[in-house]
Amino acid sequence: MTTEEILLLELPALGRLTEENIDRDPTAVALDKRIAHAPLIATQVKYLQRARRKLPSYYAARAILPPLAFEQSSSEAAAARKEWSGDMCIDLTCGLGVDSLHLARRFSRVVAVERDPVLARVAEINFRRLGADNITVICARAEDFLRDFAASGGRADLVYADPDRRSDTGRKLVRMEECSPDMLQLLPLLKGVTKRIVVKLSPLFDVAECFRLFGADCRVEVFSLGGECKEVTVETGSALSGGSVSATIADRGRWSYPWPAPAPTSGWAFAPPYRYLVIPDVALRKARLTALYAAEAIPQAFAVPGDGYLFANRLPEGTIPGKVFEVAGMVRFDPARLKRELRREGIRSADLYTHGFPLSAPELARRLGIREGGRTRLAFTSVGQELWVIGLKEVIL
Repeated sequence: MTTEEILLLELPALGRLTEENIDRDPTAVALDKRIAHAPLIATQVKYLQRARRKLPSYYAARAILPPLAFEQSSSEAAAARKEWSGDMCIDLTCGLGVDSLHLARRFSRVVAVERDPVLARVAEINFRRLGADNITVICARAEDFLRDFAASGGRADLVYADPDRRSDTGRKLVRMEECSPDMLQLLPLLKGVTKRIVVKLSPLFDVAECFRLFGADCRVEVFSLGGECKEVTVETGSALSGGSVSATIADRGRWSYPWPAPAPTSGWAFAPPYRYLVIPDVALRKARLTALYAAEAIPQAFAVPGDGYLFANRLPEGTIPGKVFEVAGMVRFDPARLKRELRREGIRSADLYTHGFPLSAPELARRLGIREGGRTRLAFTSVGQELWVIGLKEVIL
């Protein structure tokens, strides 16, 4: 999106056109010759419609939404869970400003740094529409801003960053050294201006690698929403002592343990049949906490190695970090026999769950001659050298 397009979208007349067409098909809007600047209006309509779920505050404020910035932004559900607070916060990577907006609700003032002049202008407009008058937008490279801030003797309660994880060609980046800004290179400078540094990482980033790069005294959190890992954050700085790793599941809770995570105090042998199967949430699995959680929370549970399924005959009280099914039956996997049984029962489709299994769900469906999806639920896993298939009843938790 260009500076000229931003200037147009600031005009009240284009704001009215956007509002008048907010519920229309964006393609129809783009082709409507009666609408001035129809393609631009259509783009705003398209992304505002998508913002209803991802960025409801931005939708309500009719914010300006550049497509790429929208795609790369945090969801408000992820941004809102951030609990740090204080007087001054610096967001080194403002972008669309979703994290800055929610940090501004917990800090007296936020400085949002954005290197792209167009995005910086968009952020200023949107913060005004959102009523976030305690955010100051500064258009500068994060590295340049930090050097000037440090030279002036500046101090902040928190410095937050979500480095750009795409190369100039659009390739997704995971290694921190490749992202911009390079937070590892900036760490010495950062530690001179704040006691608390938070870096948002790729959902693919390895938890153990966080501790290798940032040291033992850091806090790592894996956050999931709707069964999908949304972000991994690492908190470091002199305000912390002792490391920890947490799995946070939206609307369900947080499960936190010291790092390095202690080995489970007890382990139970695999002894089928079991009454319940727990499919751990992706946050628990990615945080490598499945076996530890099972050992501490579920009586005599068996945790399939590799953060796989949990089998149990009793369940703990309270929220469980995953889907819980009652087991209808479990047997060793025999594809020919299972295929015959499915045909005999008239089952032509099934929901298929796999973990630590040599075949993917689509491969299983092809081999069994069924379609994916439906009321029948089957889970597949390996325990040692044996392959198992587990029939599942309705989800109970």
